Amino acid sequence: MMNISGEGAALIKLFESCRLEAYPDPGTGDKPWTIGWGHTGPEVVPGLVWTQEQADNQFAIDISSFVNDVNWLIEGYECTQNQFDALVSFAYNVGPDIDDDDIAEGLGDSTLLKMFLRGDVGGASDQFLLWKRAGGRAMRGLLYRRQCERALFLDENWRDVYAAGPPSTA
Repeated sequence: MMNISGEGAALIKLFESCRLEAYPDPGTGDKPWTIGWGHTGPEVVPGLVWTQEQADNQFAIDISSFVNDVNWLIEGYECTQNQFDALVSFAYNVGPDIDDDDIAEGLGDSTLLKMFLRGDVGGASDQFLLWKRAGGRAMRGLLYRRQCERALFLDENWRDVYAAGPPSTA
């Protein structure tokens, strides 16, 4: 069973950033409400405020859950640490999508995962860039994150991609 590395956690935290007061989803301007390091759930409502300790503790719980989900999804397949970290970051943002349908609502039913499990690392890496929409709109911030996740997935220096700045358009 794999675990996320410090580099993987750093990428997630960089893009999630920590906000101690609940805020609406930037893609919808409404639900899901988010707090801390990208935590969502029924308990996250407008006006909720956390301490840094609460945010950090919840991040540890959340990341553990996504690590377990990705391990389950790739069980029996070869995976490098960087690939694993990129998949966890992706699932942390879009969801693990472990359900009974074939609709790609997150990592589980995604073409990205299917290509990866077939051994098509290049094809899978290109799929990251397609997941740039929220609330039906293409968003520069999501494409920026996907570019960094793709670089990590390909064993490239994602920090160089980050340093280059966000794309001019999504």
